[in-house]
Amino acid sequence: MESIVDIEPEGIDDERAEEKGRKSTNWFLRFLFAHVFSLDHKTIARQYLFTGIFWALAGSLLSLIIRIQLGYPQADLSWAGHALGHWIQNGRIDPEFYLALVTMHGTIMIFFVLTGGFIGSLGNFLIPLQIGTREMASGFLNMLSYWIFFLSGAVLFLSFFLESGPASAGWTAYPPLSALADASRGSGAGMTCWIISLMLFVVSTAMTAINFIATIINKRTIGLSFRRLPLTIWAFLFGAVLSLLSFPVLFSALMLLVFDRNFGTSFYLSEVFIAGVPLPNLGGSPILYQHLFWFLGHPEVYIAIFPAFGIISEVISAHARKPIFGYPAMVASLLVIMTLAFIVWAHHMFVAGINPFVGSVFSLTSFVIAVPSAIKVFNWLSTLWKANIQFTPAMLFAIGVVSFFITGGLTGLFLASSAIDLQLHDTYFVVAHFHLVMGSAAFFGFMCGVYYWFPKIFGRMMNSTLGYLHFWITFTGVYLIFFPMHFLGLTGLPRRYYSFTVFDTFSGYADLNAFITSAAFLTFAAQLIFLVNFFHAMFFGEKASLNPWRSNTLEWTTEANIGGNWPGALPIVYRWPYDYSQPGAEKDFIPQNVPKA
Repeated sequence: MESIVDIEPEGIDDERAEEKGRKSTNWFLRFLFAHVFSLDHKTIARQYLFTGIFWALAGSLLSLIIRIQLGYPQADLSWAGHALGHWIQNGRIDPEFYLALVTMHGTIMIFFVLTGGFIGSLGNFLIPLQIGTREMASGFLNMLSYWIFFLSGAVLFLSFFLESGPASAGWTAYPPLSALADASRGSGAGMTCWIISLMLFVVSTAMTAINFIATIINKRTIGLSFRRLPLTIWAFLFGAVLSLLSFPVLFSALMLLVFDRNFGTSFYLSEVFIAGVPLPNLGGSPILYQHLFWFLGHPEVYIAIFPAFGIISEVISAHARKPIFGYPAMVASLLVIMTLAFIVWAHHMFVAGINPFVGSVFSLTSFVIAVPSAIKVFNWLSTLWKANIQFTPAMLFAIGVVSFFITGGLTGLFLASSAIDLQLHDTYFVVAHFHLVMGSAAFFGFMCGVYYWFPKIFGRMMNSTLGYLHFWITFTGVYLIFFPMHFLGLTGLPRRYYSFTVFDTFSGYADLNAFITSAAFLTFAAQLIFLVNFFHAMFFGEKASLNPWRSNTLEWTTEANIGGNWPGALPIVYRWPYDYSQPGAEKDFIPQNVPKA
């Protein structure tokens, strides 16, 4: 009996191969546009979040190398030669590389962590969800702003691998160190990368600010008037306005710096000598750069801290089970701080030779800006007063922000006085003040937001025990690092010095510097606890309920990771976001989408 053989038509293998290739291409394109070049605000927020975490680790590692040098200047670091290469000379950190470490640490933490990573992640995630819309005003602009931010970071990161090393003119990049390629090793290609990186960063930040403002003003859901906005949204709105008005000034300052470096202009240069040889540049002024830089530099403090203000206002009210105290005053204080932020910049320049009368004006405005800041502190404390406080990790970090802002704010009053600032300028007193009032306060605000909204970002709960451990070690470590620095600064100990062992006046503080270095390592170890908690919870954490904190804002009315944010119609708002523990209510919270009786 003959067997029957099915004969396939000619070319069928080619068709199957083509179909398989088409499916493979379609899968790749779907992945590319869903996870890489996504227009979804939640995906873009996660991209900012992971990028910010990377930069926070990089900046922290740089600070540890700085602290090793300051705490143990005679230590043999030959073991680090495999990682740092020629930057380790005879077992010691090269002095010029030390200046590069200070420059890159400040640049990374201020711009790429506290501004880009912090605002880009939580701002992109929260704004559409809290105002009841499905997406940002421009998904494409949102995606583009992230990838320009990513490119900006890539350029900065590549500068570490240049033979001459990264920029070493300080994070403020004052000329002439930044304006002359021959001024130092890091003033050449490294400085060029720094300028390109920061210019790209400004473009990205401007795009983000425009998107935030357009979304908040135009895409609020029905019933969500400005009087019913959560304080987080007010904070992101005012911060975006600050960014849009101040960052372009930095762009112009950097553009003039490019002209001085490459085209022979003299915007910032005049009567400069290199190795005894005069340069032809005349008529410029490095003070012009300082004015332009600090016109951005001081608003940048509030650009970074405003989101923390909004986040902890939300968290404190929800965890105190009380309405936020003085909502109108909280909004008004943000507006006043935003306005005054543009007329205090010259208090960074009291020692730059500015007219004493001008200095007294900026001293006055620097004192005045403390008033709305104090109003916010009093309102937070009043919200906590006699409250039924729930001490979750998010709440502890929120209280930590208040603590740091009070401590750092009080030391700011010293620096606002031009007479006192003449003695304290460029000492460790400034380092301590700055790291407490902006660095640590903004960082704790970011951590507060991550712990609070992690269930909505990833649909799972973080481990509370590890969260408590993370908070207490970090909180203690921050004070152990920066509180002693105030006293070092009062003795006149200057910042950015490579070593103090050759100064009889300052060599007596070697033990205190070693103590601060040990505290810095302890604090960094606590961040490793956070990372273990964060990534473990992402995949294995307990599944989160719809509203684990029993909060009122709109993001808690929908499941995590739903396309379009809400499966059906958008929610309608009937009340403000802080109806907690209302008399006669069945529960101690009333979400914004619940109609009034």
